[in-house]
Amino acid sequence: MLARRARPADGPPHEKTTDQTGDEDTVTAKRPFIGTSWKMNKTRAEAAAFCATVAASPLAECGAAQLFVIPPFTALAEVAAALAGTKMLVGAQNAHWADAGAWTGEISPLQVKDAGATLVEIGHSERRTFFNETDATVALKTAAVARHDLTALVCIGDTREEYEAGETDTALRRQTEAALSKVEWREDTTVIFAYEPVWSIGEGGTPADPAFADEKQAAVKAVIEATIGRPLPVLYGGSVNPDNCVALATKANIDGLFIGRSAWDADGYLGIVRQVTDALA
Repeated sequence: MLARRARPADGPPHEKTTDQTGDEDTVTAKRPFIGTSWKMNKTRAEAAAFCATVAASPLAECGAAQLFVIPPFTALAEVAAALAGTKMLVGAQNAHWADAGAWTGEISPLQVKDAGATLVEIGHSERRTFFNETDATVALKTAAVARHDLTALVCIGDTREEYEAGETDTALRRQTEAALSKVEWREDTTVIFAYEPVWSIGEGGTPADPAFADEKQAAVKAVIEATIGRPLPVLYGGSVNPDNCVALATKANIDGLFIGRSAWDADGYLGIVRQVTDALA
């Protein structure tokens, strides 16, 4: 039984309005999350250059969106220090569920926090596919991250096989319920979800239709409400680029964008942030 319910993390929309065309599926008043994970890319020097460009932009201080970046572990402390004077969040790409111990090659939530991160990405499809992460381990990691007052960014998604079989909703429900199952909720617990269709992410991925993405985000939100009794932010990730970012970000059930390679260049990232915040202004 849940003792307490989580509050939404700072940044997601709380009020939504239709645009002037009357399209009820499109909103023009919300504060989205907009962030990127670099995966296994960038040296420390390249990370520093990215941070210098972003920190020098007025967008790093804008209140119109909650920006975040998730570097590799080798650059985590330096990125956190470089962006410490901004409003941006800095995250880690993974964390173990144990605080310490004989877990060679792993990083604990305490170590992530010590490096300056405030957010942890959990359950990316690449982790699930290539490193045998399961719904059970994602649940343990989500609970551990939340226990240490870090924001958990939980990635969920359907494979192409699940999508083509019409099993997307079933897959998303299973992953969402599992991720929330072990969290010990407090008033300051923050969990964010990112729907990333496995068939849409990575080089050669197929961008999801914004209406389809919005429909699936709504389904995830319904599962969250049924599970913990209140909303949590749900972002969209999957071949987000300058051409589709506005169409996605203005959908009613999309609380932000989790961007891949289109945001690995600082100017590309800032360009998407500018497009989205201008569209939602």
